[in-house]
Amino acid sequence: MEIILAAALLPAIILMIYVYKQDQIDKEPFGLLLALFGSGMLSCIPASVLEDVFSGILNSVQVQNRTTYYTILCFGIVAIAEEGSKYFFLKRKTWHSPDFNYTFDGIVYAVFVGLGFAGLENILYVMNYGFGVVISRGLLAIPGHCTFAVFMGLFYSRAKFFESNGNRGKARRFKLLALLVPVVLHGFYDFCLMMSDDRLTYVFLGFVVIVDIAAFLTVKKQSKDDYYI
Repeated sequence: MEIILAAALLPAIILMIYVYKQDQIDKEPFGLLLALFGSGMLSCIPASVLEDVFSGILNSVQVQNRTTYYTILCFGIVAIAEEGSKYFFLKRKTWHSPDFNYTFDGIVYAVFVGLGFAGLENILYVMNYGFGVVISRGLLAIPGHCTFAVFMGLFYSRAKFFESNGNRGKARRFKLLALLVPVVLHGFYDFCLMMSDDRLTYVFLGFVVIVDIAAFLTVKKQSKDDYYI
């Protein structure tokens, strides 16, 4: 069991350490980060329930067109349930925290929540399917959740900045983007995989490379340009 846990969590731990080290100003307290990682794991529960309920409804409707079915499933159910659950716990734990005082903090918080979710999900996959999934999920699924989290954190921090400075209109727009952008990225990621189309496989690989690079550059830039909220 210890080996399973270590193999499943190692990619998430490596990514969390990397993002944590990029926080150059006023490091976040370990207790808060641990709570966020745990909250990410906890967010798997409502996400799973929502996915089961709405997938059941979708299946009962019997959508005939395969593309329509997977568009609704990937974008309208799975991505919204998972990213929405992560966002709920992220905001609940950090929005009013006195430690949330620099813009890069939002990225750190979102990544710890996102990788908590990915870590538990990975444990379940490894337990169900064995070590054969460790490499593929370590290279694709876990970095995927990290990438979605980076963009969630980017817009989440902007929302916090504008609300703290009295601009509630812009704050609302950035809160929406903090949820909408990860949903679109997550939905497209799942759609390419679930459609099982050779052409979409190449699109998927290109998409993964592009968004991973974009997330990496975003982390580096936001770390360098970090400023007080």
